[in-house]
Amino acid sequence: HCLTVDRNIGCGPYYIRWILNKGDIMKKLSILSVLCGAALGLGSVASANAATTLEAVQAKGFVQCGVSQGLPGFSNADDSGKWTGLDVDMCRAVAAAVFGDPGKVKFSPLSAKQRFTALSSGEVDILSRNTTWTMTRDTQLGLNFAGVNYYDGQGMMVPKSLGVKAATELDGANICTNTGTTTELNITDYFRSNGMSFNLVAFEKADEVVAAYDAGRCDVYTTDRSGLAAQRGKLTKPDDHVVLSEIISKEPLGPVVRQGDDQWFNIVRWSLNAMINAEEMGVSSANVNNMKYSGNLDPGIARLIGKEGKFGQELGLSNDWAYNIILKVGNYGESYEKHVGPNTPLKLARGVNALWSQGGILYAAPIR
Repeated sequence: HCLTVDRNIGCGPYYIRWILNKGDIMKKLSILSVLCGAALGLGSVASANAATTLEAVQAKGFVQCGVSQGLPGFSNADDSGKWTGLDVDMCRAVAAAVFGDPGKVKFSPLSAKQRFTALSSGEVDILSRNTTWTMTRDTQLGLNFAGVNYYDGQGMMVPKSLGVKAATELDGANICTNTGTTTELNITDYFRSNGMSFNLVAFEKADEVVAAYDAGRCDVYTTDRSGLAAQRGKLTKPDDHVVLSEIISKEPLGPVVRQGDDQWFNIVRWSLNAMINAEEMGVSSANVNNMKYSGNLDPGIARLIGKEGKFGQELGLSNDWAYNIILKVGNYGESYEKHVGPNTPLKLARGVNALWSQGGILYAAPIR
């Protein structure tokens, strides 16, 4: 252990070598034992004194949430600075679970390049920013994905004037996208597998990509299909552009937390699960109050809204944590319809994001 502890307290290999060149063996072992014990002891004290994410959030009185720099339907601020969207509701749900108040959340707009550093450094408590769950991100960045709140796939948008009907007609195209995203890798794989060449034009900010594409600097704009639907509305003439039918990747998007804090990971994961389970059980912001005071409830609903069991206590929260999410944010279906559904500017059909019982793949573990 002495070879790996902090050298600043004198337990590095050079100091050890100096000790071993001095005195008798018992004295050497005694000194080494004291030095290494002190180093390990300091580490234990530091670990014991470190606040959990939940404790830190409760102490400051709000959840700090990393979101996009402006993606309508998912995380977007209006002129007054009010944030709305499917990803924003994920953050509001966690705030409702922790504080009973979805308003106790602050938002940090982050570029794709900034987002993981901001989370790892503790600048934000949650990253809820249309972020794709991949193996590399899950295993090498010190992060945990708490679930999927939108199943997506990468697409391509082109001007109608280009006359392109299929992505296989784009050999030699200039393609705009964001840096630091899976889209760069996916588009490279797609063109390589189809024996085509292309020129990538990448920008850090999403609005820079939109502006470049709108100005004709590239032939294609590629990102998640939900993102194309959201960003299309920012173009000068949205109706002059079309999204091609090809879907070239799987993009499971979801909230992310730091590794090493299972309690906070569980709070975020089960906040999402509560919203999905609520929709499946028919529990909504409109009827959850009536259910709370009903004397004859389905056992699953009773557990969900805190009338039976101590499931909130097991998370370190009050037992009405899920009730507060449903009442003050809504179930998953309510959030979807409000922000990205067919009656919104994005007009996104539920598709695979429908409940598993309604032809989709949306499925949450049970609360029991």
